[in-house]
Amino acid sequence: MGNEILLAFIPVFVAVDPIGLLPLFAGMTHDLTRPEKTKIIVQSIGTALLLAIGFIFLGKWVFRLLGISIGDFMVAGGAILFCISIMELLQPGKERRLPPDELGVVPLGTPLIVGPAVLTTSLIIIEEYGLPATVISVLLNLLLTGTIFLCSDSLMKFLGQAGSRALSKVMALLLAAIAVMMIRKGVIQLWMGIG
Repeated sequence: MGNEILLAFIPVFVAVDPIGLLPLFAGMTHDLTRPEKTKIIVQSIGTALLLAIGFIFLGKWVFRLLGISIGDFMVAGGAILFCISIMELLQPGKERRLPPDELGVVPLGTPLIVGPAVLTTSLIIIEEYGLPATVISVLLNLLLTGTIFLCSDSLMKFLGQAGSRALSKVMALLLAAIAVMMIRKGVIQLWMGIG
């Protein structure tokens, strides 16, 4: 069982990419207080957990019921991320474009932490390593992501306010690129009839 958990953990870790998400999280929350950040972290991990576990148990059934493919899911998730990245890039002054109450659910909880990549990976590793190993690997990855987010303040102190704002804009641009990649992969899947 330990070996299956490890083998399931690695692809989920790559799909979640907590190291890659850290700059995005830091950029989106740089002007929030510590309690607000903690609330967003709890909200995002909670959202990601509910979505991932729900999808593990009901995903294939829901997709079949609604006639949705993985490709459709990737295109929709990418479109949402692209819209969010544009709002981040064009933000006027200090006005927030994503209220802190919503930030933890969308875009952090989904589609950034748990999006099409994690959901698709979960469906694949269930077949290879079994349901218990998949659920445990998802839980471990979400705990790791939450822990990394909690340490974001230390990194932001190192960068300073100017570095933080610059990072925020760069990460919004990377978020747009991630969104385009998700849409591209979804379209390819739809075109080839894979999804």
